[in-house]
Amino acid sequence: MNNVVISCKNLYKSYYQGKLEVPVLHGVNLTLNKGEMISIVGASGSGKSTLLHLLGGLDIPTKGEILLLGQDITRISEQEKCRLRNQSLGFIYQFHHLLPEFSAQENVAMPLLIRRTNRLEAMERAADMLEHVGLGHRLTHTPAELSGGERQRAAVARALVTQPACVLADEPTGNLDRHTAEGVFNSMLELNRKVNASLIIVTHDTQLANQAERVLQLIDGVLV
Repeated sequence: MNNVVISCKNLYKSYYQGKLEVPVLHGVNLTLNKGEMISIVGASGSGKSTLLHLLGGLDIPTKGEILLLGQDITRISEQEKCRLRNQSLGFIYQFHHLLPEFSAQENVAMPLLIRRTNRLEAMERAADMLEHVGLGHRLTHTPAELSGGERQRAAVARALVTQPACVLADEPTGNLDRHTAEGVFNSMLELNRKVNASLIIVTHDTQLANQAERVLQLIDGVLV
């Protein structure tokens, strides 16, 4: 059991438009072990991002349980959930969400600074991570001074700088051309192995998805 990083059992999620119920997930079950990489594929609107948001504690399920490192995140306070997220999870999105007024190094150091790591140590660890994704020469550049691929590499470094137990990646290369996407994806895998994090990647790119140990498909709200 100690090997399990994230699991969910009998997970349901519905949204409401007025009185109309719009079901998205129907009894999803999933177990992710330490160091494991799985990909989730499915048609647009199938609920892939919703599932990722639930697993990351960014949304609340209609029914079911979600265990992150043994803690049911549906039953803890918002403050406790934020602490657990900051300590245990890294997030990568289709859009980099880097803060425009800060340098690449400061952006990557941000999750460490939020948890009150010494600034000098945080900046050193950020520089080390950026070096690993090939951006060691771009530390002082702001997001506007980086290419699309470089911004996404910086986002990967930021997600992994805290050495999280698990990284949740939502279409992390969806905004990039094929060549750049492969470079960013390989950087992500390499860095992931370095910190021995588990990885759940949501993608419509079957070529990237097939590099995972398990490929799961979300069809009509059910994971198969």
